[in-house]
This record gives sequence, structure tokens and C-alpha cells, in this order.
Amino acid sequence: MADEQGSGEGFSDAERAAMQQRKAELREQAKGGKGSAKKEREAQACLDAIAALEGTDRTIAERLHAIVTEEAPQLEHKTWYGFPSYARDGKVVVFYQPASKFGTRYGTVGFSEDANLDDGVFWPAAYAVLAVDDEVERRLRELVRRAAG
Repeated sequence: MADEQGSGEGFSDAERAAMQQRKAELREQAKGGKGSAKKEREAQACLDAIAALEGTDRTIAERLHAIVTEEAPQLEHKTWYGFPSYARDGKVVVFYQPASKFGTRYGTVGFSEDANLDDGVFWPAAYAVLAVDDEVERRLRELVRRAAG
């Protein structure tokens, strides 16, 4: 069996686990229910994903959650590959990938192709985050507002 980082062949255990989480998310989304009941389940899954994190990952995810809630309340809270995520019209726009997920030295705040961040022919789509100080929070708020449209 491959270790956390993988053997260089195929997917690592962490990658396979993320794919299984995504499969479970899709099954959950396919369950009956629409409207507010479905949104409540997805929002709770997002909160549960944040609560399951520890240390710096949890602190950053909680702060990002508050920022998204304040700056882009129209985004739907959900999970995506087990990550706390925020979507517009069902498509993930912003997410937090915790460092602990794949054993990296930093977590990332990522933006999908559906985020409104285009800036010419070159722009960042993910940011390494070690902590959220006042400057990082200011920048995240700006990015979330832009991404949400």
C-alpha cells in the first residue's frame, strides 16, 4: 500500500481518500430534497469539515468562512473533495485546502475557473496561507468579493 505521499505510481492514500470524499458528496447531493433543506445539509457539511480540522488549518478555515459569509453571502456553503467550499449556482468559486489534507507545509485558499478573478492573461488561482493577519484578511476579503462577482 502506498504511503501518505504515494510511491510515485498512481494516487497516494490521501488522494484516494479525497476522491472517496467527493464520491460521498455527490451521493449526498443526489439524495432527495431541494431548496433550503439541501442547502442546510451542504452548509452543515462545510461547518463539519471546518470543525474536523486542527490548529492553524482550523483557524484559517474559520476565518475564511467568516470572510465569505460577510463579503459574499450569496455564495452557498458546501464541501468539495472534503474541503470547506463556497459556490455560486452550484459551482465552487473559492475553497480552503488544509495543509493536513496532503501533508503540505501550508494550506491554500483556492479559486476555481468560475471565480471572477481574470486579470489579463495571467493571475494567481491559489494562495499559500500560513496565518491570517490584518493584511492577509484585507486581501482575502478583496479576492472573495471579486471572485463572487
